Amino acid sequence: MLYHLYELNHAMIAPMRAFAKWGEAALTDKSNPFAETLWAKNTVAAFDLFESLTRRYGKPAFGLDTTEIAGREVGVTEKVVWEKPFCQLLHFERDLSGFSNRRKDPTLLIVAPLSGHYATLLRGTVEALLPTHNIYITDWTDARTVPLSEGGFALDDYISYLIEIAHFLGPAFHTLAVCQPSVPVLAAAGIMAAEKDPNRPLSMTLMGGPIDTRIAPTEVNELATKRGIEWFERNVIMTVPFPNPGAFRRVYPGFLQLGGFMAMNLDRHVSAHKDYFNHLVEGDGDNAAKHREFYDEYLSVMDMEADYYLQTVERVFCDHHLPRGLFTYKDALVDLSAIDDIALMTVEGEKDDISGVGQTRAAHTLCTALPDTKRMHWEQPGVGHYGVFNGSRWRKEIAPKITKFIKANEKR
Repeated sequence: MLYHLYELNHAMIAPMRAFAKWGEAALTDKSNPFAETLWAKNTVAAFDLFESLTRRYGKPAFGLDTTEIAGREVGVTEKVVWEKPFCQLLHFERDLSGFSNRRKDPTLLIVAPLSGHYATLLRGTVEALLPTHNIYITDWTDARTVPLSEGGFALDDYISYLIEIAHFLGPAFHTLAVCQPSVPVLAAAGIMAAEKDPNRPLSMTLMGGPIDTRIAPTEVNELATKRGIEWFERNVIMTVPFPNPGAFRRVYPGFLQLGGFMAMNLDRHVSAHKDYFNHLVEGDGDNAAKHREFYDEYLSVMDMEADYYLQTVERVFCDHHLPRGLFTYKDALVDLSAIDDIALMTVEGEKDDISGVGQTRAAHTLCTALPDTKRMHWEQPGVGHYGVFNGSRWRKEIAPKITKFIKANEKR
């Protein structure tokens, strides 16, 4: 019922949003003699703020049309090369026609988190690695757009997708997982290693992931263990309303997730929007544009299939199956001790309040057969969860270390 009320509320506000956009256009028109008055500027700022806060944000674009290689700008084409109902695999194809003698760059699969935001949240991650890697990324689908006829999607399906993508990419690729996918990526590596699958990755880099949330538990971790899986099923799982393509599918709605994200740092978001209002009144276009750029991404959320979400909460955050040796795939135990030739790098942020320090590093403890020569851990000083994969320290300090690690492990 709450999902239906949310949709109804959005429809009812639509005329008010239209009026706000009309009012903003009228008050900023050059022919309006009151356009430069303080009253008009305040009103325009209020209209803009109202419109941005009540808008439904669609899926953003990566917008990575070029990259720089060896001091030269080259074109980049984004292509869908593999597809399933709940995921597309995107390839950022670089135009390397002018580099006849260039050494072949390593192929890198970036596994984006399926935890509320779109894969474009990793735009900065892709951008920093694009000059030196042949990049593919998982682009997960909003569950509200997937018809019931396409079937369900659970944690086992997620792992199956990763294994299928590995077979599509072939035997010489590396993988990088940001946050939530660290668990299924590690599990998939264990499954493929146990089967001596020739298409298993050469290396895996796990960044800010919840491998063992018993270590340095954060507020997010404690919420899961305190509430229990039954609470989540009763309170956050809803049915997609008609006429969405995924009507009647059980999901964890994006708008509920966004409410949780905002509540964690509500004072910071309120302050940011106050500053945005003042920037608009003062005509500070640069800072206003930075605010819009961040929130256009942050407020773009997607629904998650209920089975996948509930299984992740239960098996990863409540019952800690992976570190306890209880994690299964298609009812068979996953043996991480089988990983003996897939190089492992873990990356954590000193101030991460989502995945506590030590939670990702725990992967090294679980991969008991991996030699020390194929291990690396890096804790980045002064960054939180987002800073592990985005921002200046990511570009200048973390990304170069990952690139070096990958190139050191291009052969088994």
